[in-house]
Amino acid sequence: MAAAAEPGARAWLGGGSPRQGSPTSSPELGAGSRSRSGPGSGPGSGPGSGPGSGPERAGARPLGPAAPSHSFRKVTLTKPTFCHLCSDFIWGLAGILCDVCNFMSHEKCLKHVKTPCTSVAPSLVRVPVAHCFGPRGLYKRRFCAVCRKGLEAPGVRCEVCELHVHPDCVPFACSDCRQCHQDGHRDHDTHLHHWREGNLPSGARCEVCRKTCGSSDVLAGVRCEWCGVQAHSVCSAALAPECTFGRLRTMVLPPACVRLLSRNFSKMHCFRISESTAPEPGEGDDSVDGSTPAGPGREVMALESSKQTLKIFDGNDAVQRNYFRAITVPRLAKSQEVLEAALRAYYITEDPQGFQLQALPAPALAGDSGASGKVWSGGTTQEEGSRGPGARDVPSAIRVPEAWVICALPRTQEVLKIYPAWLKVGVAYVSIRVTPQSTARTVVLEVLPLLGRQAEGRKSFQLVEVLMGSRQVQRTVLADEEPLLDRLREIRQTSLRQMSQTRFYVAESRVVAPRVSLFVGGLPPGRSPQEYSSLLDEAVASKAGLVSVSHVYSTQGAVVLDVACFAEAERLYMLVRDTAVHGRPLTALVLPDVLHLKLPPDCRPLLVFVNPRSGGLKGRDLLCSFRKLLNPHQVFELTNGGPLPGFHVFSQVPCFRVLVCGGDGTVGWVLAALEEMRHRLACPEPAVAILPLGTGNDLGRVLRWGAGYSGEDPFSVLVSVDEADAVLVDRWTILLDAHEAGGGENSVADAEPPKIVHMSNYCGIGIDAELSLDFHQAREEEPGKFTSRFHNKGVYVRAGLQKLSHPRGLHRALRLQAEQQEVELPSIEGLIFINIPSWGSGADLWGSDSDSRFEKPRMDDGLLEVVGVTGVVHMGQVQGGLRSGIRIAQGSYFRVTLLKATPVQVDGEPWVQAPGHMIISAAGPKMG
Repeated sequence: MAAAAEPGARAWLGGGSPRQGSPTSSPELGAGSRSRSGPGSGPGSGPGSGPGSGPERAGARPLGPAAPSHSFRKVTLTKPTFCHLCSDFIWGLAGILCDVCNFMSHEKCLKHVKTPCTSVAPSLVRVPVAHCFGPRGLYKRRFCAVCRKGLEAPGVRCEVCELHVHPDCVPFACSDCRQCHQDGHRDHDTHLHHWREGNLPSGARCEVCRKTCGSSDVLAGVRCEWCGVQAHSVCSAALAPECTFGRLRTMVLPPACVRLLSRNFSKMHCFRISESTAPEPGEGDDSVDGSTPAGPGREVMALESSKQTLKIFDGNDAVQRNYFRAITVPRLAKSQEVLEAALRAYYITEDPQGFQLQALPAPALAGDSGASGKVWSGGTTQEEGSRGPGARDVPSAIRVPEAWVICALPRTQEVLKIYPAWLKVGVAYVSIRVTPQSTARTVVLEVLPLLGRQAEGRKSFQLVEVLMGSRQVQRTVLADEEPLLDRLREIRQTSLRQMSQTRFYVAESRVVAPRVSLFVGGLPPGRSPQEYSSLLDEAVASKAGLVSVSHVYSTQGAVVLDVACFAEAERLYMLVRDTAVHGRPLTALVLPDVLHLKLPPDCRPLLVFVNPRSGGLKGRDLLCSFRKLLNPHQVFELTNGGPLPGFHVFSQVPCFRVLVCGGDGTVGWVLAALEEMRHRLACPEPAVAILPLGTGNDLGRVLRWGAGYSGEDPFSVLVSVDEADAVLVDRWTILLDAHEAGGGENSVADAEPPKIVHMSNYCGIGIDAELSLDFHQAREEEPGKFTSRFHNKGVYVRAGLQKLSHPRGLHRALRLQAEQQEVELPSIEGLIFINIPSWGSGADLWGSDSDSRFEKPRMDDGLLEVVGVTGVVHMGQVQGGLRSGIRIAQGSYFRVTLLKATPVQVDGEPWVQAPGHMIISAAGPKMG
């Protein structure tokens, strides 16, 4: 084996020295130019392709030294066109177009182009991080980051970063998502800008030159996805490389302070993103990176008689899955032109002489040996009798196959790029010539001296193959005797696209102690750790030597497991999600570890809870926005495990804040969980902010967060949370004891067990709780109809009209004691205990009139006010400001005796309470 240290073998990715401000895990914008790779290039040389149906590329070559691997040529413009660098209109009839990635430029701007071509972008990724693509949706004024075309049809976006792509461009997207945690691979403490190109607001201003850098016409400008700074791609080089997280730096959980070993888990699982929609056909439901066929309409179209559409496969895997790219070529096109168009369809810019097209017979032609033997090689011009697709003078009796496979010709040697698995080495990669005698062991032996690690011995290192798929990054340790040339041939036969996304790293052979924290919820409450272990062993057959219970939350029926094996953690995760215990489905979440000792002194990270079902169902968009503005590890979806996992992750953080996005019931849910977790938190009394998404939002009103969220900029919301003042609010505990269910001998046996609920706003008994219960049941039956506050309030009105003739008998169905004194009740139909001066969407139920019998109510005075209403009409008059409620009592301790089953609601959450006692008292420390 001959070592070949190519010129620039110690160069940074893309050639030259590392550009200041290059991102941690995104293409290195502004990297130097790279000549087109020859047939001996390895996978790191960056295959690429273009849309596949562009003009012929024969003779195309880079027009300037500043164009990083683009295949630019002059084109005649037939419609209004804008420059992708300066975003200005291109005047005249001539422009400069890259045949591969569709980058369009002024001729004068060509020398300033730093954006790499899509064909080499995967090779410029510094730390590969997979994306989290959500379901398809319509994204107006957005552009695909791969082919740079508009997303007129439904597209997909990453739930963690601002990447937008066409569904059939997903397999070609770089694995350059934000690195949000340390996972034991190329970890670092210095945080750099993470640039994302394009899709900026049209009024965005460059941080350097203060000119407009955004565009709604083309993919132009760059934005750091951590600090939000925006700039021209050329101007971004003038900014400092380190990212300070911008305005939200005190609220963001730094990635260097989060650890998650996630070898066998996808990013969707790591970030607890609900996979609510099944994978669409071709979106990679059972493949690593989601290869997709050409979208509807791309391969089926009305063609001119002089053109034809061919299906192009890039390997055996694509043939088995029937995933192809469609290209349109002239019927009289030369075979070499067809091959180049096929290579562009898969963003491959290697020399066509290293490839050939092989016909794939249709099922009807399965027995046609002549069709299956049609092959065209890109080496030399073929004779008339061996022309490939599109060949001229083809006899009408011979049918040209419509499906072709790109095959790589056998290679006797290759130049392979080997990357160091540690960041502080001074080089990005070294180039090694691989021959048939090369194995993983010999490659490691040759690479170590080039990296300055020869003194440590070969046994301390291993060769790791990394597949940088856009949906998942997979790592495989190669055996010492693995023949490298055979391995490269196998990858190319499987998929040429995967070849372009495969890297080889030299990594230290250190044993990483696997440790995965797995949250399991939905278990029966009130059990001991031993009982939970036995229950899980019976349900999912957990292995005692590998799985241990680290935390038990008995009152909420949840445990946190420490799993010391990646394979066992993955098995448990998948099995728990499909298991039910005592009729209740279990919940499984992968939780990260927050390294609280590494948090900066001024860091007060924000723990965000979002209920996507609250109010107008705006929570789904807010979830995505907050994941992009903050670290997704600090954003929790309440419908996926509740608030307990979030408090567990933040339990060791010395100072943090909480933002609850939802209605009053959601806020009460989170505050109740906080009450139960208080003694386990290093920050027992965090400040709680509210983003009101519900229908009434009474607590949000009195705390001046508004009557409801109406689409404000999520960044402005976070700034408001950071600047908010602390306000104290009383919290109350309600003990529900139904032991006096009746008068018979079996009343105790049939009664519900005692339970405790917490209250912040109000507790209603009678008519208002009955209306809330009717609304709650209607929303549970048809949640899709409850998408606006106006409709929700209409449902309340209809439910109230049906109860106009409700008899006044609540005062005869219960007894009230205030401060252990019996209180005589007037003729009422609803009894309400209020803690805040807002009820029923902002109504003042107590009223503003002074009364010598009672103190002026406040949210933090340690007193509750008791008010009665006579019926639906009275409630409507209160909400209209015409009347106030009937003042009954004020105090800090109340005892209510229910003589029959009665509707009860606490902070908007209703149920029917069995006969018995309700004791209301102060809960302890006040909430801020």
